[in-house]
Amino acid sequence: MKNIGIAVFILLVQLFNAQNVYLTKVEKTNDNTDTFLYAINEEIKEAQYLGEVEVQGFSKDDAGIFSLVYKKAKEIGANTFSLQPFENIDGSRQAFNPSNYKLSLYYLPKEKLVSQTGHLYLFASSDKEQKISINKKNYLLSPRSFLIINSVPGELYTISTKKLLGSTIKIQPKANETNQYFQVSSLKVKSDTSGVGGLNLKSGDIVGLEKSFAEFLTLIYSKTNQ
Repeated sequence: MKNIGIAVFILLVQLFNAQNVYLTKVEKTNDNTDTFLYAINEEIKEAQYLGEVEVQGFSKDDAGIFSLVYKKAKEIGANTFSLQPFENIDGSRQAFNPSNYKLSLYYLPKEKLVSQTGHLYLFASSDKEQKISINKKNYLLSPRSFLIINSVPGELYTISTKKLLGSTIKIQPKANETNQYFQVSSLKVKSDTSGVGGLNLKSGDIVGLEKSFAEFLTLIYSKTNQ
């Protein structure tokens, strides 16, 4: 009986923490082969509204949730999206709730997308804060936050996780180069696969992000001021 009780408890916890993505409205559908799904702002006035998806429940697996959002968007031919804030009774916007939010889906010809250049985006992980250094200036990224650096063409940017076993990357943006996106993760411990045995320790990774996923994160993460 005790084991059954534990199993039921675990199941309830999993259900409580589950995150689901629903296609809650379909206004129109569009036939296109675009593989991207970009966030838009001022371009909305020229975009064709197709419908909306709603995310319910909280999850730390943001990549998994974006994959579900992407699949729902492609079902109706969307290639762009925007956050649709919930409103209070008085019409004011509610604060963003990562456990429940809606995204409006659109179709917009690629040539009408506003070009985004000259910025470096650095995202924290979903569950741990991370210290980083950018050209020897230190920053602390809270979980589910991101930092934007206005880059200067030709200038070298050294980004480090500030740990003995951490990662360091060097970036030298070119003129009119599109925005670049990176996510910084904390300490990792994994089994040694070299055949010697033991553990491999790594105090931080910096990985490049695909633009569609990165722009999704800018809507559900909080911007950190420099």
